This record gives sequence, structure tokens and C-alpha cells, in this order.
Amino acid sequence: MYYVYVIRSVPTERHYVGSSENWEERLKQHNQGKVRSTKAYQPWEAVHIETFLDRTAARKRELQIKRYKGGKALTRLISK
Repeated sequence: MYYVYVIRSVPTERHYVGSSENWEERLKQHNQGKVRSTKAYQPWEAVHIETFLDRTAARKRELQIKRYKGGKALTRLISK
């Protein structure tokens, strides 16, 4: 299984979209400061998770969500 996840920075309300085979372990990495792009905005919490059978589908969906640019579409997605 592959996962697309959206996480939110607790102190700044920033969002980050990523994909991984193990989203829980990846969230730990974000919160331990092991990811350069999210290190300064810790702690993070998961706000949306989607499951896919293959990496290609997950990556395609990740890129689709990243194109939302934090607008209304992202807000609708994470409020479900």
C-alpha cells in the first residue's frame, strides 16, 4: 500500500503534502526534524490520508493535491 498524506503544522497552520509506503513513520520523521522542508514548523499533525495500491497512483494524486496551492480545494479536502 501507498499513502498520500496532508499534514498541518500546529504552530503555523502550514500544510505539507507527501506520499509514502508508511505515512505514520514518515510523520515521525517530520516531527523529529529529519525532513529539511518541514523542520522549522514542528510539530505536525495528520489531517488527511488517502490509500493507493501502487506508487504511481499515489504520486499522481500527490501532485494533483499540490496543485491546489492551499486554496479552497485543499480546504474542502481536509475538512471531509
